[in-house]
Amino acid sequence: MLRTRLIANRFFAVDRRRFMAGFGTAGVTAILSRGSAAQAPRTLTLEAKPSSISVRPSEAPTPIWGLESSAAPLRLKPGQVEVTFRNGLPVPAALDWRGIDGAPAAEPLTARPPVPPGAEVTFPLPLRRAGTYFVDLRPLAAANTLPCRPLAFIVEDSVPLVVDREQTILIEDWRDELAASHPEPGDPPSSFTINGKILPDIAIRSGDRLRLRFINGSQQQVIAVRIERLEVRVMAMDSAPAEPFPARNSALVLAPGGRVDALIDVTTPPGGAAQILLHDGRQARPVARLVASGETPIRSTPLPPAPALPADSLPAQLDLKSAIRLDLALQGGWAAPADFSAAQAPAFRLKAGRTVVLALNNRGEPATSFHLHGHHFRLLDRLDDGWKPFWLDTLVVEPGQTQRIAFAATFPGHWLIESTATRPAAPRLIRWYGVD
Repeated sequence: MLRTRLIANRFFAVDRRRFMAGFGTAGVTAILSRGSAAQAPRTLTLEAKPSSISVRPSEAPTPIWGLESSAAPLRLKPGQVEVTFRNGLPVPAALDWRGIDGAPAAEPLTARPPVPPGAEVTFPLPLRRAGTYFVDLRPLAAANTLPCRPLAFIVEDSVPLVVDREQTILIEDWRDELAASHPEPGDPPSSFTINGKILPDIAIRSGDRLRLRFINGSQQQVIAVRIERLEVRVMAMDSAPAEPFPARNSALVLAPGGRVDALIDVTTPPGGAAQILLHDGRQARPVARLVASGETPIRSTPLPPAPALPADSLPAQLDLKSAIRLDLALQGGWAAPADFSAAQAPAFRLKAGRTVVLALNNRGEPATSFHLHGHHFRLLDRLDDGWKPFWLDTLVVEPGQTQRIAFAATFPGHWLIESTATRPAAPRLIRWYGVD
């Protein structure tokens, strides 16, 4: 079983305060120079269909279910997009838009029922904020279905950061996905891919400023990622801007589904390489390399520190003094997606405009991942006298612990909340909350 302290204290030496706060955080994505992104569409077509992927060396490709888009790479501009979703799978399917706030017409299960096989639907998707996102087929995934892959996408900044290259790094642990279909004694071995590839090389140039968009694409696995001999500066977490800060020991901790945008000034000499190392609670391993070309460095001295990203739709302050305070146990009263009904009583209900403080109680044995739909939240300090300098939509709560979060109930609708134990093949459990 994963132990978060092992990742934090024995390998990357991330201090506990930042480590716990960091739980919030098809082919290699094309590296894009600034200004080279294509004009974003105002309509988007997604199709779910059978596919395959090689997840272990020297083995035949594994059948999976995936998403294909009408644009690649998938980069959108802020504003409303009309999404058409076609279900080419033999089972009903629902889309989960990770990181998108305030999209009630797109909310799976509460507002948008599963799409039958062979059918298609069209709905509006408001994109209020730039960032790194993904859309997921897995809300209805059961033990007898094929593994599903998320599809990463980017909403572009209105004022782009000054960077030389961007790279999306989608990390997937196929142990989580294949445990049910490949039963073995004990925990199955991990098998990680980066953007669908095993141990890929990512081309860079000495002197580059990189924007790396990390996504933990697993459902249950907490991971820590470190880049050898390069300093990492965090700019955004969970598709929302952060007050920029250096990652201690160049390490990033990502909850299941977590995202982190980081800037790196490449000091690797021409022809050199820097490994991307991953720790899953049991061991550290290389999963990719940043490989510098033999060209002369693009600049002799690094660029000045980048400014913070615009906060856009996120509130500048939260009124904790008059907040509604609620306790929410992460076990008991939750349902599997197949058993969920919007007619069930909500976990809680709020008036729009109110601030709520949720005390998340993990009374079970494994660490548990909590994911909030519809809104982003602040992770509160232990004394409730402030919050961490970033926004999250996902948080891992250790066994026997309570973490407090706060958010402003800005968007009316019926929104899902999720609770998933951080162990292989653990089921996703859901409830809903209402904002009137």
